[in-house]
Amino acid sequence: MSHIIVVFPRRDNAVNIRNVLVRAGMEVSAVCLTGAKVLQYVDNWSDGIVVCGYHLQDMQYTELREALPFSFDMLLVAPPSKWMDELPEGVVGLPLPIKVYDLVSTVEMLQQSQERERKKRKERSRKRNDAEKKLVDQAKALLMERNNMSEDEAHRYLQKSSMDSGTNLTETAQMILTILNE
Repeated sequence: MSHIIVVFPRRDNAVNIRNVLVRAGMEVSAVCLTGAKVLQYVDNWSDGIVVCGYHLQDMQYTELREALPFSFDMLLVAPPSKWMDELPEGVVGLPLPIKVYDLVSTVEMLQQSQERERKKRKERSRKRNDAEKKLVDQAKALLMERNNMSEDEAHRYLQKSSMDSGTNLTETAQMILTILNE
């Protein structure tokens, strides 16, 4: 689930946007008036969506976008004349006057996009490249040779050591190779 942060310089505007999103079944994690407050929340979350106006109490939307991590998307609600020539990367524009349907569907689209990115990151982290596979295989071979283990036993040993030490399998294989080759 993406964290949704609503930030506008006027509290009533921010609350109205939050209420629209909540009525549509979305969970709004925070309502802010300043970019600085948004950045405090962002430090605690891995990704999310910032719904904001063009000008906040302490900065422009472009300054906030630059300070946000790339895993956060921004939905700018402002007149198109304020968007300059084009929007920065990671910013989607929604023109004023805003329609409820447009707001809800755009936020849903951003949430779906973030979910796809989360799945891609998870898949990438699961797959080992050839160098990492070779390292794990070398560690298993060394364990099999030195400790008279079967391949399954060596693999289970690597997995258990990895879990016990809080490192991934590749790092554990590297440590075993370093220790046993000394």
